[in-house]
Amino acid sequence: MEPLENVDGARVMALDSEYVMHTYGRLPVVFVRGKGCFVYDDQGREYLDLVAGIAVNGLGHCPEVVTDAICRQARTLMHTSNLYYTVPQPTLAKLLVELSGLARAFFCNSGAEANEAAIKLVRKAGKLSGGPDKIEIVSAEKSFHGRTMAAVTATGQPKYRDSFTPLVPGHKYVPYNDVEALTATVGPNTCAVMMEPVQGESGVHPATREYMQAARELCDKHDALLILDEVQTGLGRTGRMFGFEHYGIKPDVMTLAKTLGGGFPIGACLAGPKCADVFQPGDHASTFGGNPLASAAAVAAVTEIKEGGWIENANRVGAYLREKTGALPGVKEVRGLGLMVAVEFDGPVAKGIAQKSMERGLIVNPIGDNIIRMVPPLILTRELVDRALSILADCV
Repeated sequence: MEPLENVDGARVMALDSEYVMHTYGRLPVVFVRGKGCFVYDDQGREYLDLVAGIAVNGLGHCPEVVTDAICRQARTLMHTSNLYYTVPQPTLAKLLVELSGLARAFFCNSGAEANEAAIKLVRKAGKLSGGPDKIEIVSAEKSFHGRTMAAVTATGQPKYRDSFTPLVPGHKYVPYNDVEALTATVGPNTCAVMMEPVQGESGVHPATREYMQAARELCDKHDALLILDEVQTGLGRTGRMFGFEHYGIKPDVMTLAKTLGGGFPIGACLAGPKCADVFQPGDHASTFGGNPLASAAAVAAVTEIKEGGWIENANRVGAYLREKTGALPGVKEVRGLGLMVAVEFDGPVAKGIAQKSMERGLIVNPIGDNIIRMVPPLILTRELVDRALSILADCV
């Protein structure tokens, strides 16, 4: 592919360095184009993308069904205000409610905002059902729920919280997959338990069935609500439409984002019958949440995931990816569900492997020193897995 005209990569990086807040440690590459499972830089180099915007581009880069929906909606109506009705928002809400079995949806712009909405929702619900002291939220160590104040408080990793104290009070943390610790912590003042079906950011750690079912039972016992953060696991990523389907349970509240918009920013907080009507006008809002453009993109993306066979593809190709990566030298463990995969190595080689892979046209995500994370588009094929593994094998 020829370089994109008039793009000076060095100038782009210099502008970024001077004018953008440095909240990311960027790699020295300027991407200018994407299609399917591939992205291209300003020099025309091709990269097989097994990170997909960190699980955002579930249908690959610039899927036609989504870009066509965006173009149609952009020519029709992009934004009014949530003071008025529009067509795409309730259409999307109905689609998600029917798929999840929950009752109502609130729309925002990101996963952190969706989790912020969920935290406010369960706090109000707890006070309504149990009085002013029923405000405690229990989440897991090594979890990640976002970077707004309430979401980062719920995140069970001190490295993300400590610079921003004092945090939101009323949060407790328990070891992930430790039923005994969870049982000892959830009590009468607990308004919610907040968990990821698979912890993604800390290295792709799936919950055990016993743990998820215990969380559900404890919430029922103590009149608390179960929040499942499916920002990364939702919408086909794990080989099921939603991660909770692996565990034989249903949440009271579920948050979505990432894959939801097919690459376009949108988040959602879904609530079941116990708390679907807790929010009243004025309790919560989002200026851009559920705007017609984002909602139209999400309707197209979710419909394609549902009807296009991509959930089964994620299940089938994900199993193949885990099998193949398990044969790499130096691999200690391969974890994951569907196309949400982590490869843990015996030694601190992850960053070096990722760098060498990038130089050879493969994008993977190093987590810490030992773990490579892969959350590729759901449209990934076995042939592309073979291409990726050939590169990885050489880099290892």
